[in-house]
Parts: sequence; structure tokens; C-alpha cells
Amino acid sequence: MTGLNDVLLVHGGTPLEGEIHVRGAKNLVPKAMVAALLGSEPSRLRNVPDIRDVRVVRGLLQLHGVTVQAGDESGELVLDPSKVESANVADIDAHAGSSRIPILFCGPLLHRLGHAFIPGLGGCDIGGRPIDFHFDVLRKFGAVIEKRPEGQYLEAPQRLRGCKIELPYPSVGATEQVLLTAVLAEGVTELSNAAIEPEIEDLICVLQKMGAIITMGTNRTIHITGVDKLGGYNHRALPDRLESASWACAALATEGNVYVRGASQREMMTFLNVFRKVGGAFEVDEDGIRFWHPGGPLNAIALETDVHPGFQTDWQQPLVVALTQASGLSIVHETVYESRLGFTSALNQMGAHIQLYRECLGGTPCRFGQRNFLHSAVVSGPTKLQGADLVIPDLRGGFSYLIAALAAQGTSRVHGIDLINRGYENFMQKLEKLGAKVELPSTD
Repeated sequence: MTGLNDVLLVHGGTPLEGEIHVRGAKNLVPKAMVAALLGSEPSRLRNVPDIRDVRVVRGLLQLHGVTVQAGDESGELVLDPSKVESANVADIDAHAGSSRIPILFCGPLLHRLGHAFIPGLGGCDIGGRPIDFHFDVLRKFGAVIEKRPEGQYLEAPQRLRGCKIELPYPSVGATEQVLLTAVLAEGVTELSNAAIEPEIEDLICVLQKMGAIITMGTNRTIHITGVDKLGGYNHRALPDRLESASWACAALATEGNVYVRGASQREMMTFLNVFRKVGGAFEVDEDGIRFWHPGGPLNAIALETDVHPGFQTDWQQPLVVALTQASGLSIVHETVYESRLGFTSALNQMGAHIQLYRECLGGTPCRFGQRNFLHSAVVSGPTKLQGADLVIPDLRGGFSYLIAALAAQGTSRVHGIDLINRGYENFMQKLEKLGAKVELPSTD
């Protein structure tokens, strides 16, 4: 059961209006913090959001002897890795339980210390994200991995060596693992079928600033020439395109008008096209993007998620809430995570009409078509949503429940809101700034 401070009362039916500020990407900032471990000098990271994943990585870095201090400006961290040391297994486990990012410490720690320990990993339950990808990659570099009751113990008996790696799927996490390991490995590493998300490119920029030699080729191929030593970096994280899109969907679903300061058009082009097709309006300026519902009915669409540059899976859940208000039948084919449509059962409880299917309702190549997963949805709208008791299943699904509760008539009790803190900085203050009627339940 969740505690009272993990429950939010949402009184729906009020359009969100106003301005909020989105900072650096959750899917880049913690990885850039890990990259600082590779350096021989301090690094400076700016535009850092105050989210739980950042706090988890900060704690893990400090356990390993990295000094992490606030910089001169708001949202700035200075990371000094000059005194890296081994950490206590129990301390690592205590810090890491709520995040999958500790797996990315492996390569840097093998380079700095010759060994690493990784406990059991947490993260959102949205489908298989096997860490086997990571361990297979590390073995190819020459790491020796021993499974122990408390987790995985890794050793590098000699300097890690560059290798050829072809990923079975363009996994963001496995691509990050290769980058963070290959930059100090001996020789050249060739990575095929790599993820090429904007956050991956930004991580490559971070590593290049440190002295790495990384070439992004065609057809998802990345070449990394190992160097003997890396320095520090001074970097401003790219904005969080996933959070920006979440607020855009909230504006659309509530018939509101939200200016997202910090949002960037370049990384959101695919989302913006779909947003416009649905009937949403937006306006880009040099500081951010304004999103609003221009009035009139929204349009049903056919949508398929895919790895970048396709429509991101993390954009899908918030948009589905808006599609419950569109006229006609919308078709959504999820090709990235097999369990990401499970959140729709709660929307149906609120009055939506969403039917899930095991078949691929779209032409994008998909890993799930013959594997009995409910990974396609037909959304029939528009439907009036009613307040309900909701239990947050995962990060993006959780924010989607918030959007649904804000768009609904009546009051919803949203349980498990602490999970949203993993990826949305100060979301409670942002909701209040936009005029949302939300409150924590009374403790009387």
C-alpha cells in the first residue's frame, strides 16, 4: 500500500494554462554523470533536473569516491573523479534498488578500478529490458563476470580491448554501455545496429569533449577508437523531449494552453508532426514551444512507435489519453515495449473505449507479432472521462494517469505518485503553476 504522501487528489475538468520550464533530459543527464567517472579531471554538467535518477547516480558516484557538488548556477553539478575507490556492496545495493542506471557503471569502474559490482536492478515494469545485452557486451571487451547471490561481480584481468559488436536490437542502454566502455579500451570498437537517439548523440558529445574519438557512420554504425586517458567536460544537457511532449499532451487533453520553456523543436520533430495531425496547435520560439488545443474536434490517427527517428514509445502513453478525446477510431501499434499498453485498462475504467490486440495493427517491423503480447490498441472516441482510483504502473504511464485525471470530470485518487519523481522535476509545483486543482489528502 502507498502512504498518504504518495497519493494525489486530482479534481479534473480544468484546462491547464500557463508556463512551465523543462530542464535536461532524464535519459542523458544520469549517463553524463556516469561518464565523469572516466575522466582524470573534474567535469561540469549544466541544466541538470532535480529528479530521483539524478539523486541515485549522485549517491552511487559519491560511494565510489567521486566528489559531487553544486555549481555556480542553478541546475549545475561539478563532478571530481580524482579519488575513485571501491564501494561497499550493501551501500551500492541500498542506493541502486530503484534504478537501472548502475549497470552503466561497469565499464568506467573496470577501467578505473579493475572490478565492479552490480546489484539486482529496478526500473519501470513495461516489458523485457534484459541486462544480458550489457553483460554480453562487457564480455566481448574482455570482462570476466561472476554471478553471486547479491548480484554480479565483474573483473578486468587486463586492459579491456576494442571489438566488433552487433546489437540484436538498437537498445539505448546497450549502446550507452558500449560507448562508456569502448572509449578507454585498447584499439577500435565497431558497434552495429546502435541506437541513435538525440540523448545518445549528446552523450557522444560529452565523451568527445573529454577526449574520446567517436565516429557516427551511416546505417546505425558507430566507431570508437580507444584512447589512453580522458579529461573532464563542460556540457549543457539537451532538454527533455519526453517531458516536453507529456506537457503538450496534457494541454491537448484538457483543452488547455501550455508554454514549455526549454522545449526544443529539433529533437521533437516527429512528435510535433503527429501532434499537428491529431489537431493540436503549437508555436516555436527561441526559448521554448507553446502547445494548445485550438478548439473543435480532435482527429483520430494511426500511430506506430519505433526507435529514433520514429515516434518514441515514451510519447505514446500521454498521447493515447488525448486520443480518447478524438473523433473516430485511432490505431496504436507499440513496437518497442511489449507491455506498454497495459495502462489503458485504467483509462477504460474512467470511461474510455480502448481495445487491445495481439496482432500487429501496422506495417512497422515488430518483435511481438507472434508472441501473444497485447501490443496494439484501437481507441474509440471521443469519450467523457470520469474520476477514479488509479494506481500508477510506471513512469510514463503514471504521468498519463495524471493527464487523464486532469481531463476527467470529478475527483481522482492517484496512488504511487512518487514514481513520477523519477523523471519529472517538481511536477507538483508545475501542475499548480498551470492551474491544476490537485492536493495531497488530509492526514487528519
